[in-house]
Amino acid sequence: MDFDAIILAGGRSSRLGGSPKSALMFDGATLLERSLSAAAGARHLVVVGPETGDLPGGVLSTREDPPFAGPAAAIAAGLAALRSAGRPHWVLVLACDMPRVGDAVGTLLAALPGAGADGVMAASADGRQQPLAGFYSTAALERAVQDAAASNALVHGSVFALLASLDVQAVVVPAGSTDDVDTWDDAAALGVAVREQ
Repeated sequence: MDFDAIILAGGRSSRLGGSPKSALMFDGATLLERSLSAAAGARHLVVVGPETGDLPGGVLSTREDPPFAGPAAAIAAGLAALRSAGRPHWVLVLACDMPRVGDAVGTLLAALPGAGADGVMAASADGRQQPLAGFYSTAALERAVQDAAASNALVHGSVFALLASLDVQAVVVPAGSTDDVDTWDDAAALGVAVREQ
């Protein structure tokens, strides 16, 4: 199934003392590398965040405007960067702070045929939804971005609000696959560490 992918890597990491989440290590790879690996089936990939200079060939890079404007603005920037690359029906949106997200992506991709008309998003067994691990209709997501921009709701806007008009099905993914790193306690619990110099 054809899809593009947007990897969100532009947060301040304020609860990590400013250490970029994308550069944290898990099982021998950075969290950004693990996110790129999880999205490996994508036709085109774009990383939204500060320029790292070490992206694989062919991976696009862009930044939300203004910087640190939040994930809704980052999704908009990612869609804009992919616009010249053609338009597959689906776009995968991933935050870069979920070290085991590859397991979720496989489950979501398998659930996509026959799911909600506008896509699928990850959910835990207890029903907690994670919109930053989902496949969305490119056209529907673009319409949602345009509507949010028209009402000045992109900058620091809620991703749930951005997706509210979409017909998206929540799909239960493997336990732990969308656990994310927001604090050093999270990092320790997940086995995520700072890269050794």
